[in-house]
Amino acid sequence: MEKDRIDELEQALCRAGRISEDALASRIQEIGFFCLRCGECCSGEDNSVVAFPGEIRRIMAAAGLDWLEVAGPPEEGEWDSNGRFHTLEWRLRKDGLACRFFEGGCCRIYRDRPILCRTYPFYLDEGVLRVSECRGLGGAIGRDEAERMAAELLQRYTTEIKEAIALLQMYRDFTRGPAAAGGAVIVHDSEGEHVLR
Repeated sequence: MEKDRIDELEQALCRAGRISEDALASRIQEIGFFCLRCGECCSGEDNSVVAFPGEIRRIMAAAGLDWLEVAGPPEEGEWDSNGRFHTLEWRLRKDGLACRFFEGGCCRIYRDRPILCRTYPFYLDEGVLRVSECRGLGGAIGRDEAERMAAELLQRYTTEIKEAIALLQMYRDFTRGPAAAGGAVIVHDSEGEHVLR
């Protein structure tokens, strides 16, 4: 099963290499986008920003913070038979409903923010350009900015695929069990298992 999924992802990575950056930039220009700096993408109950290990380290270095001050495990996952909670990947930490790095209408890690933030509201889904809800859509976007966004979208898409492949290669399955309080949390990512007590 995992081998089949890895094969699918490797084929998707191959197809990603054939996506035209120029055509993607043209489509972004057609849709239009201008960031209004409203911060709506930085807050809210549904706001959950995936951050990959390399991105977390970059933010740690820029902000002078420890790993768990930058990112934490998501709440979705499964329990094993030893009462440990297993989950996948990392999410930027939040203070209440807002990203912990969003203060006074500004992003404290703007230059080092994750690629998901740099490409919002656009994303690629199976190689097709999609758009998240955003008040800045339809705004004028210059060709240079559209080209930058297209390049970063392709980088994000290939990074997501590579991270998924590495996660599956490192992943060790476990015996499921009933939910239990007080057990360790195990985060599975592209670098392996991280046990949090």
